[in-house]
Amino acid sequence: MDHRILILDGNQRAALASVRSLGSKGLWVAVGETSTPSLAGVSRFCSKQLRYADPFTSPREFFENVLLQIRELGITFLLPVTEATTYVILRYRSELPDSVVLPFPVSEAVEKVANKNALFGLARSQNIPIPETVACNSVDDGLSVLETIDNFPVVLKPFKSRILRDDAIISSQVIVAHSKEEAQAALQSHSFFRFPFTIQSFVEGFGQGVFALFDHGQPRCYFAHRRLREKPPGGGVSVLSESSQVNETLKASAEKLLHTVGWHGVAMVEFRVAQDGTGYLMEINPRFWGSLQLAIDSGVDFPWLLYLVSVGERLPEVKSHYGQLRWLLGDLDRLYLVMKAPGTVYSAAAKILEILRFLKPGLRTRHEVNRLNDLRPFWFELKHYLLALRK
Repeated sequence: MDHRILILDGNQRAALASVRSLGSKGLWVAVGETSTPSLAGVSRFCSKQLRYADPFTSPREFFENVLLQIRELGITFLLPVTEATTYVILRYRSELPDSVVLPFPVSEAVEKVANKNALFGLARSQNIPIPETVACNSVDDGLSVLETIDNFPVVLKPFKSRILRDDAIISSQVIVAHSKEEAQAALQSHSFFRFPFTIQSFVEGFGQGVFALFDHGQPRCYFAHRRLREKPPGGGVSVLSESSQVNETLKASAEKLLHTVGWHGVAMVEFRVAQDGTGYLMEINPRFWGSLQLAIDSGVDFPWLLYLVSVGERLPEVKSHYGQLRWLLGDLDRLYLVMKAPGTVYSAAAKILEILRFLKPGLRTRHEVNRLNDLRPFWFELKHYLLALRK
């Protein structure tokens, strides 16, 4: 049976990668967003574009819009791409028709990994390295804990990056505080610290992720990549990345956690690797990641494999190979930030070198959005990029 698929969050590059993956297999794919057209919606692999209410300001209305479209179009496979849409869909999943496949485990399992306070407790019980961590339920809890800390910086980490309330979704952020006074001010000035959070020691090192697909608690495939350039240059969204070997130690930690909760679907497990090589767990995201297209290009077609696992089909043999992926307009933004940086950060020689690197990508580098067999998403992205420059 070929399912009728609805992919949400159409302006996300991961949604575009998913549409191209599933649509190229001959599947009927619709794309939803808060506005139309959307990045993934203009792809030639998209059969229909849909519009729904903003899940951040109207989560219940958003769900009702999606539910109506599911019924009208006969959707049988629903794929949210961001945390915001995922959390809303999971909250009301019992209202979905029985015919709809949602590629996630039971909501309790999602909560165990998406809720960082719960996740760090689980990791501690499994002897998986985590930074020194104290769970807090209120600002007063946090202020009391800070009085006992002498070593800074510390990391103030909300329990979720998207906090779903009945009438809205609250966005939070991780804050690195370099002094007790800075930490106290952050706790008192940000409203999202009214919800649970942790205070953690800061781990010197670099980030490394493990991307996984699980089938009811059993691992099916893994992938890893290395960031070569980021926007902003000091650390942020990947604009140039390459596939890499999966770190076996980090893989073992990820597998232990995901198997314990009976995970089903994809997961992005983030670690910070210290100078001594210890990989400290940072978070687990129950969704696709920004550079999903790199995994697909490297032979690990996560959207297709997720679909097969979710509908009970047999998986093909998965063999990964080297790949390199570039988000062109993101890379252009990065170059702009480098060029306007002061000479104390980037010398004139360093800036010239960055220009040359931008103009001469690797021979095996593929572009994430602009693809000859599906150019409309790039024209859509370029148009909005130029409009933003005029503002």
